Amino acid sequence: MDTTIRRATPDDLDAAAALFDAYRRFYAQEGDLQRARDFLQERMQRGESVLLLAERDGRLAGFTQLYPMFSSVRTARTWILNDLYVDASARRSGVARALLDAAAQFARAQGAVGISLETTRDNAPARALYRAAGWNEDETQWYSLAFTPGTATP
Repeated sequence: MDTTIRRATPDDLDAAAALFDAYRRFYAQEGDLQRARDFLQERMQRGESVLLLAERDGRLAGFTQLYPMFSSVRTARTWILNDLYVDASARRSGVARALLDAAAQFARAQGAVGISLETTRDNAPARALYRAAGWNEDETQWYSLAFTPGTATP
């Protein structure tokens, strides 16, 4: 069965939202299909992300979402592959690899100097996939500072 990758359009919102909601639930978030749809629709309308969809046998099997960034040091555009999800029924069939390759191809075509992603250290299957796809595991360490929406920091 072949996998086809294409950029999402507004016509894909309902089907993509179902996958996006499943992705969020995978990461222990409350299921909320309308919230997932609204989030994707807003990103599309504002041009804030690129959503690539994987199709197999006429139905969506996975997606990746890319966000544009810039490197001040390199004075150029980069992309962050922020989300990658494959439906359970399509896992271990090459869909994730096809999405990774399509994301890299898209970034190159946009003139970017690189693309990056982050995953947890204990996600061995994903890390093995990224390495097999030619991604380098950097020696840098990401840090984060989380905020609760609607609260002010003193």
